[in-house]
Amino acid sequence: MITRSALRTSSLLVILALLIPSLSFAQTEQSVFVNGDPLPDAPELSKRGDFQVGVRTLEFVHKGQVDILNAKEGKAPLYDRPLTAEVWYPAAQSGEESLITYDEVMGMKGNPNRPNTPFTFLGRASRDAKPAAGTFPLIVVSHGYVGSRFLMTYLTENLASKGYVVVAIDHTESTYKDAAPFPSTLLNRSKDILFIIDEVAKLGTSKGDHFLSGLVDADRTAVIGYSMGGYGALNAAGAAYSAAAINIFKGMTGGSTALESRGMNSEEFKESYDPRIKAVVAFAPWGMVQGAWDAETLKGLKVPTFFVAGSQDDISGYEKGIKAIYTGAVNADRYLLTYMNARHNVAPNPPPADVLKPGLHIDEYYRYAEPSWDERRINNINQHFLTAFLGIHLQGKEYQKYLEINADSNKETWPGFVPRSSTGMELLHAKPGDE
Repeated sequence: MITRSALRTSSLLVILALLIPSLSFAQTEQSVFVNGDPLPDAPELSKRGDFQVGVRTLEFVHKGQVDILNAKEGKAPLYDRPLTAEVWYPAAQSGEESLITYDEVMGMKGNPNRPNTPFTFLGRASRDAKPAAGTFPLIVVSHGYVGSRFLMTYLTENLASKGYVVVAIDHTESTYKDAAPFPSTLLNRSKDILFIIDEVAKLGTSKGDHFLSGLVDADRTAVIGYSMGGYGALNAAGAAYSAAAINIFKGMTGGSTALESRGMNSEEFKESYDPRIKAVVAFAPWGMVQGAWDAETLKGLKVPTFFVAGSQDDISGYEKGIKAIYTGAVNADRYLLTYMNARHNVAPNPPPADVLKPGLHIDEYYRYAEPSWDERRINNINQHFLTAFLGIHLQGKEYQKYLEINADSNKETWPGFVPRSSTGMELLHAKPGDE
């Protein structure tokens, strides 16, 4: 016998069963943790800005470049160098911002132990969204070797939400999909960066119907580089490569002098200096230990620069590597944020779920992860400090209080941090003329 009470209970369960799918669907995008979302102890400036974020893919061709990978007896032909870029930008308000799926690969072309394997991960942006009204500073982002334009979406999306047009480059012959011998990366990094600044600036001032038309203020440009991207960013901003680096390059390429074009005695290098670059962020920049710069060439870096490093970086080096660049760049107003006990991965997204699968090469995980830090925590801290640094130099924001702080984070809670949360870091600051 079924009682009235049982019938009421049964009816309620049916109603709830009908409601739950729609409730679950409505909450899905907010309940999923996406790269760059704030942890409970995320510092103040890490939160996303007021703009929704649009994203589009652009294709460029840098014509007449030195094809160093086909050099013979020190001479190289020319080729048209293709470059893919992803652009994140402030979008017009259109209700709830949607989740986006990014297509990526793990592995490395040509490595049989780590074959290219597709995977996807989520972000918070809208593909091909209508741009917001206004003109916004430009940020160009350069990944490591190997890497891709999607390596730092936690940061590219976050900065776009705060009123920047952010362009991340896929450096040809340096990505997971098309990795090629190292000389291409050594030669082309800074050249790619400067070319993309020029091309985006042209689109931003064009009178046509391109989505970037009127959206970009390239006179306020910053360059963000990670590892080999940092190597290229510093050179693009004025730190010429040393004679020692040029000689090493010759040895790697059968006598090619192509890298001389990025050395301090090159007229091409001097003419390429771009005064539109107002700030640089160099995550774990590679090259100092290997002789990419010396005391004289580092003097060419004169724009404000924010370095980020791990004290145990075993790729770029710390004391004789990243910190030595910071110390030697005596003509720049510069900062050095150090994550104590971190190694090299102070810039990328957290490890995606696909690299956690058993049986994969450990380097797929350690392409993203830090052994002593939660990568999501590093991401939030990076968002915070870059918001302050770039806000000061590109947007005229009064964020100095977040940078003019006690160097040792263990001595007191840094401004903008949750009480007791700013541990294990150091922030150094030197002004032009300081050694």
